[in-house]
Amino acid sequence: MRARDHGIIIGDGTPGPENAITDVAGVLVGHTTLVEGSGTLDVGRGPVRTGVTVVLPPGDVWTRPVFAGAHRLNGNGEMTGLEWVRESGLLTSPVAITNTHSVGVVRDALLVDMLAAGRTVPWGLPVVGETWDGVLNDINGFHVRAEHLHAAIAGAADGPVPEGAVGGGTGMICHGFKGGIGTASRVRPAEEGGHTVGVLVQANHGQRRRLAVNGVPVGRMFDDVPLPGDPAAGRPEGAGSIIVLVATDAPLLPHQCTRLAQRAGLGIARVGGLGEHNSGDLFLCFATGNRGMTPGDLGEQAPVSFDLGMLADAHITGLFEAVVEATEEAIVNALIAAETSKGRDGIVAHGLDGGRLAAAVAGG
Repeated sequence: MRARDHGIIIGDGTPGPENAITDVAGVLVGHTTLVEGSGTLDVGRGPVRTGVTVVLPPGDVWTRPVFAGAHRLNGNGEMTGLEWVRESGLLTSPVAITNTHSVGVVRDALLVDMLAAGRTVPWGLPVVGETWDGVLNDINGFHVRAEHLHAAIAGAADGPVPEGAVGGGTGMICHGFKGGIGTASRVRPAEEGGHTVGVLVQANHGQRRRLAVNGVPVGRMFDDVPLPGDPAAGRPEGAGSIIVLVATDAPLLPHQCTRLAQRAGLGIARVGGLGEHNSGDLFLCFATGNRGMTPGDLGEQAPVSFDLGMLADAHITGLFEAVVEATEEAIVNALIAAETSKGRDGIVAHGLDGGRLAAAVAGG
């Protein structure tokens, strides 16, 4: 079940056929979900509530990169490879999302995948983002391994995207409820180019009291639902992070991608996110309407120049609106899709009842 299944219509934009990041033609999403064990935390043995999610731009992004830009709302987090994205304006790898302590193994596994396919690219700087799932998961047990990333890539598909407690979102908590993966999309009117914008989030942020949907402050209406405790780490409520990936088929240049990435923060704010001190809020936007020069094309055979398209800035505000709406809806979809989960030490993150949420929004 998703927001629209409960009659919660966010904004006035038009979603794509799947209302997902995969509505951008050629974009694929894959998950590997790891759920094992129960009971008291035993580092290295579980309980395990984690995984990895991968987003693949169209074609072979290692050899035919796409223009991209990034933005940091608050930097208490990690997304590898962003310095090269900022420097070159290119995304040259698939994007993976996992838990904080598994970034390294997933990054290395992306390089292994690149080499295993026989690509001639001499080097790579993969992009891997993270959020912290240590409230529910044995995060110091390093349960995500290279084969889990490879399985997520092998299973990546277009069409509907599984949401909630799946993939990298398996152990995440959002606004005091079970969180995780969410996605949504918007299609702009034909007179503005008819471009599609898709968003995917890994939501692990926010305080319950600030939760809002469609401008309605609903968080305080759920005071009867217990918050997940964290006796081991003693982290304050809301001390989490969110990763936002934006994809579009519009012909954007890198600086325009950066501008779209920035607008994800407005969608987060509409749901009640604050970009708190302890939050890692990192956003990446890639655009498939142009293809850039690859690192492997810098030899003598490389053309001296390229002909590129560019969306007129007079029409970019519509894409900003699409990012904001799709980000808000993706977060709400993650909340509704994620079912109640019990993790380590009996800690429970309760799912947000979509029917009850719809009634709260309707009642204002």
